[in-house]
Amino acid sequence: MVGAVVFDMDGVILDSEQLVVRSWQKIAGKYGIENIEGFCMAALGLNREAAKKLFVRMYDGRYGDEERYEVLKAEMASEFHRAAADGELVLKHGVADTLKLIRDKNIPCALATSTRKEVVTMELTNLGVIAYFDKLICGDMVERSKPAPDIFLKACGELGVAPENAFAVEDSYNGVRAAHSAGMKVVMIPDLVQPDAEMREKALIIFDNMDGFKEYIMKLVTA
Repeated sequence: MVGAVVFDMDGVILDSEQLVVRSWQKIAGKYGIENIEGFCMAALGLNREAAKKLFVRMYDGRYGDEERYEVLKAEMASEFHRAAADGELVLKHGVADTLKLIRDKNIPCALATSTRKEVVTMELTNLGVIAYFDKLICGDMVERSKPAPDIFLKACGELGVAPENAFAVEDSYNGVRAAHSAGMKVVMIPDLVQPDAEMREKALIIFDNMDGFKEYIMKLVTA
């Protein structure tokens, strides 16, 4: 049964995570911040507040407090949006066709992302896919960040679907953990990080790309 599909955004719908890393690398180089790639990997799936706390904790305050992080994050965001405006932010391969299939089959569809709603709305509108989503559940709409299940439970609640009847499509460890805790059918499509033993245990199925998930859904709805 395909009661609904709930997608993460960054790394699943948008090919944005590598652009985030490149943007952070520029800022890190400017200020001499070490191992920014490690921070980026650890922060995958976290909302703004959780990422901020992680940054201060991970670097033991060597690069400033939470207020300083906000300054650095603003510089990174400025670089990210400049690159996005230059056409470097695109949809992941196969996303448009998969979303169209889900709509054509009248399957409820939501987005559950740790990104703020203002940014989500802008990016999905610019890339022409916002109309495919019945609900947008964003990082500033829930109190607890992934890996807590809150954002997925809220998405299922707003779609009116029991979590056990809904698929969650994720790429990050924290996202997979959140969807699994919510009791959903977890699909992992890795982006920057490959699945480990924990991810293979928590995910119902793992695909190399979105085309694999599209074919899987097609078989389920035509069986």
